[in-house]
Amino acid sequence: MATRHQVREAVVSLLYAMDIGNKDIQKFEDDILEDKKIRNKQKEFALSLISGVLENLDSIDSEINKHLKEWKLQEIGHIERAILRLATYELLKSDIDEAVAINEAIELSKSLCSENVPKFVNGVLGAIQKDKSGDKK
Repeated sequence: MATRHQVREAVVSLLYAMDIGNKDIQKFEDDILEDKKIRNKQKEFALSLISGVLENLDSIDSEINKHLKEWKLQEIGHIERAILRLATYELLKSDIDEAVAINEAIELSKSLCSENVPKFVNGVLGAIQKDKSGDKK
């Protein structure tokens, strides 16, 4: 059975594929998840993450852009963008613990990106989390 980390890795790869122009990738979600041995409850989790990100993409992108200091979202790498989109969705729209969402994004960026990216991802997500917490007070 796949771990939630492996599920998130698969979701990032699907979001990446969509971002680089494979707009029909959703037709192959089931095959891709099956190939990665993501089944049953983990498959439900993966599909809920993918659909959640895609349904909220405009607000997620707006939130990320608001917290980028030197770049716009379209100027950063596709993998980085996919990781930030997934984590921002988890931070703002899901019931997943915020620390877990941020840690998972950092771990994904450590394994999928260059060495400076985890710090970048942590900074952006930390700012989003701080902004969200400020909204609750």
